[in-house]
Amino acid sequence: MSWSLTLLVGAAFLQPHVAEAAARKPVRKVAPRVEAKVEKTKVRAVLARRSVVADEPAPARASFGQIYGLHSTSDPLDLKSSVALVMDQDTNEILFSKNPQAVLPIASITKLMTAVVVTEAKLPMDEVLTVTQEDVDTEKNSSSRLAVGTRLTREEMLHLALMASENRAASALGRHYPGGEEAFVAAMNHKARELGMNDTHYAEPTGLSSRNQSSARDLAALVKYAHGSNPVVREFSTSTEHQVMVGSRQVTFHNTNGLVRGGTWDIGLQKTGYITEAGRCLVMQADLAGRKLIMVLLDSAGKYSRIGDAERLRKWLLQGAESGVKAMAKHGD
Repeated sequence: MSWSLTLLVGAAFLQPHVAEAAARKPVRKVAPRVEAKVEKTKVRAVLARRSVVADEPAPARASFGQIYGLHSTSDPLDLKSSVALVMDQDTNEILFSKNPQAVLPIASITKLMTAVVVTEAKLPMDEVLTVTQEDVDTEKNSSSRLAVGTRLTREEMLHLALMASENRAASALGRHYPGGEEAFVAAMNHKARELGMNDTHYAEPTGLSSRNQSSARDLAALVKYAHGSNPVVREFSTSTEHQVMVGSRQVTFHNTNGLVRGGTWDIGLQKTGYITEAGRCLVMQADLAGRKLIMVLLDSAGKYSRIGDAERLRKWLLQGAESGVKAMAKHGD
C-alpha cells in the first residue's frame, strides 16, 4: 500500500490581509500540528505494514525428505510420498519401491514398536496407569484429550496409543515400564537390532521427536513381525473407535487411519504418523489382489496424500493382478 501526505500551502495566492495574519501567527504553533499529522500518518503506515505481514502465512517448514531432495525422485504412479515400499508378506518379494534405503523421521509409526515392547514385556494389562505432567508434550505442544490425572489401565493406554495415536498414552506406557522411560527406549532399540532393523533408532516412545528414525525396509520388517506374532497389536491398531472414561466423562476416540474407518480395505495391522519433519506416514498389512502385502509410505506431502498414495498403489496392484502381469517398480534404490 502506498502512503502519502500532501500539504498544500497557498501563501503565494493569499489576500494581503490574510497573508499578514498568517505572518503574525507564530510558526511554532503551526509546525507542531503538521509534525503531529505527519507522525500519525507514519504510525498508520507502519501499523498497516505490520498488519499485512501478520496476515501472511508463515513459510512452511520442510520435512527431512524435502531437505534431502527425495521428492525429486519420480515414479510411474506420481506418488506424493518420497518413500514407498510394497512387499509380499509371505515371500518378501518387493513389488514396488521408491527410496527404500532413505532413513527419515517416522513420527507416530514409533508407537508400533512401543506396543511390541509393552506386550512382550508381559506386564499386567489391567494395571492402572496415571497420566502426569511428565507425559505432556513440551516438544511439539500437541494437544491431548487425556488430561493430567487421567487414570486408565495399561490395556486402554495401549489401545489409544495404537488406534488414536494418543501421545500421552504412549508416554505413560514408557514411564511405567520397569526402569522407566530410559529402560523402555533401550528395549525398543534392542528389539530393533533383534529384528535386523539396522537403519532404525528410537529416542522416545511417542514419535514426537524427529530423532526417531527408520527406513521403509526396516519398517516393513517390523510390520511383518508384529502382524505375525502379536494379536493385540493387530486388534487395537485396526479397531475403528474406542470409549474410555476420562474423569467423569466417557470419551470416544477414533482410528487415525481413514482407510480403516472407510471399511473398503482388508487391513490386518496399521499405524499412521505425522510431524513436520517426517511428513505424513503410513504403514499397513493388508490382503490385496489375492496376496498378503505390507505397505510403507513415508514423508507424504499433503494432509490426505498418504491415503491417496495407498489407493493409487492398490489400483495399480489390482490392475496388475487382473492382467496377469507381475507388478514391479523400483525407483531410487
